[in-house]
Amino acid sequence: NSAKIEHENRDSRKESPEHIPHSRSTIKAPTAPWMNGPLLVKPSEILESRRTRTRKHFAAGRNDGEHTGGGHPDVDLTGKVGGARGKVAMKKIYKGIEKLQDTQNVEEPGKNLENLKFKFAPGALWGDKGEVEENTKEARWNLKIDDFDLPFGEAENEAKSKKMPWESDETVVIRRVQKEKVVTSAESSLDPVLLERLKEEAALIRKWVKVKKAGVTQSVVDQVSLFWRNNELALVNFDLPLCRNMDRAREIIEMKTGGLVVWSNKEFLAVYRGCNYKSGPKQFRNIYRNTTAIAQESCDGRDSEWESSIHMTSLYEREADRLLDGLGPRFVDWWMQKPLPVDGDLLPEVIPGFKTPFRLSPPSTRAKITDNELTYLRKLARPLPTHFVLGRNRKLQGLAVAILKLWEKCHIAKIAVKWGVQNTDNEQMANELKARNDFLPPEVAKLVAEREMELTKCQLEEEAARLKASKNFSITDENLNNSGFLGTLSEFHSIHSEISKEKKGETEFQVQVEAEKERLEKELKNQERKLSILKKKIEKSAKVLDKLKNESSFSKQDPDVETISEEERELLREMGLKSDSCLVLGRRGVYDGVIEGMHQHWKHREIVKVITMQKKLSRVLYTAKFVEAESGGILVSILKLKEGHAIIVYRGKNYKRPKLASINLLNKREALSKSVEIQRLGSLKFFASLRQQAIGDLRRKL
Repeated sequence: NSAKIEHENRDSRKESPEHIPHSRSTIKAPTAPWMNGPLLVKPSEILESRRTRTRKHFAAGRNDGEHTGGGHPDVDLTGKVGGARGKVAMKKIYKGIEKLQDTQNVEEPGKNLENLKFKFAPGALWGDKGEVEENTKEARWNLKIDDFDLPFGEAENEAKSKKMPWESDETVVIRRVQKEKVVTSAESSLDPVLLERLKEEAALIRKWVKVKKAGVTQSVVDQVSLFWRNNELALVNFDLPLCRNMDRAREIIEMKTGGLVVWSNKEFLAVYRGCNYKSGPKQFRNIYRNTTAIAQESCDGRDSEWESSIHMTSLYEREADRLLDGLGPRFVDWWMQKPLPVDGDLLPEVIPGFKTPFRLSPPSTRAKITDNELTYLRKLARPLPTHFVLGRNRKLQGLAVAILKLWEKCHIAKIAVKWGVQNTDNEQMANELKARNDFLPPEVAKLVAEREMELTKCQLEEEAARLKASKNFSITDENLNNSGFLGTLSEFHSIHSEISKEKKGETEFQVQVEAEKERLEKELKNQERKLSILKKKIEKSAKVLDKLKNESSFSKQDPDVETISEEERELLREMGLKSDSCLVLGRRGVYDGVIEGMHQHWKHREIVKVITMQKKLSRVLYTAKFVEAESGGILVSILKLKEGHAIIVYRGKNYKRPKLASINLLNKREALSKSVEIQRLGSLKFFASLRQQAIGDLRRKL
């Protein structure tokens, strides 16, 4: 009974209010690693902490709390929000806070909501910081209530009506700009019922004409005409580059074949021959016109079609056409958007009297552009239309003249290379154009031409004065021979040209000799530099090899060596040949692992067969003596086998396995390094000998 009474006293002492800590007392709470000072809080502000539980236990506890009303009291505030992200997660957190608020109101029904006051403005939860406290003595002790005094119900209603910061009534929808549908010639000229029937038939066709990189050529049109003999539709499949612009492909195929495109799917077009089509070669020849005639007609008839098509083209196309007018015939098979560029292959190859213009650089400047200028010019050229299309590498005088005309209006000429043309070389094209187009601005070229005319005029006046003065004097042959300053300017030029022709051959030969000498000297310096590098590498490799060789040495052989008779040697040799187990030496040679392997063999048998892949007999004998000395065995025989040379070593009658491994041998890694250095040293010496031989030949030539 006394024990029972004592237990009841303990319980009453625990539940008595005297032992409850005072609300003003603070305790030291655990702090985060980044906090410097201690965290002092009241006991009522500490959340209930328990041991971490697994996901299974947490789910079971959460379900029990939902059904029985128990569980963690702060799970709505500290629980994890699962299965949601972004806006949905924030709404779940907001609902959890509301649920926690309702739970506290149910647990404390005696408290009046009107006693709750706020230390923040309405809606501060969505931007500013604030705290809620009860209007009690403890609350007044902790915080000073000021600024706002609103009922809780009004604040709650405003909080519910307030939207999240990321929620807005206005919804911004960026719609994709759809391409305006252009009415085709087939849709405008054919009956809708006929057009629908042709589309259904085109979708069932399984044979087509292939258009390759060269475009719609004569052979393509021939194949289309063959299809039209038996069928009113011909299916055409386009390869690069026309498959990238099917609208342009449709225009080209309709223009060259005379048909109508009634159906399209990706890179396929179905061409309708028309209602009045008549098969035959004459009809085909009338329909098809070569590229030259089409381009010429398009160039000649541009003025008449300008007014009718001005409302159909953009300002960009009209300005580009005005820029290219008068430069030459257009390239009809152009695979990109209009305007059509000028076909450089149709321009004349050679123009009589063509001279390359002058190019004079400003003083103290190089005839090159810097990287920044090159980048700037490339950026300017990117939005420009293509001016010319080229397919040949040489004879570009006509193109050069057209580029000179274009440079008067635009300072950049943009040239494209034709697809499907054989043996095109961009570098050769560029070099040919550079040689033809050393361009000088028109103003500077005009000044240079005027200056040349003035100099020529002065020379003519001087020559006329010389002729007039020579008539007043009689010059004998002796004076003519002794004088070196007599004669007109034309005579001086003729004499100077004859002398220069005589010296020209000698000067060309001297220039060639000097150039060859310069080349040989440059090659000699290069070979000497490479030889010096090889010598440095040889010295470095030799030092490493010497260091590795010093680390390994022969063991001192025991003077009391066991001997065997010839009969025993013959018997052991036959036993070694019949033995299947062997020890193979690789590129590392003999190292401590090989000797350890021999002792492992001798543990089970009396002899060991070591196979080496060395070719020279002297190296094989050296390896056999080295193995015999390091292992302490007796060399029985050296045999030539298919795999290599076999070294048979006998362990001896009084064999005892040594307790320690050989100290004077290299390990596996060092043995590999030694082998690599030997191979490297041999190759370096070989290349050094070749360099010395080349240097000797060059010195003999000099």
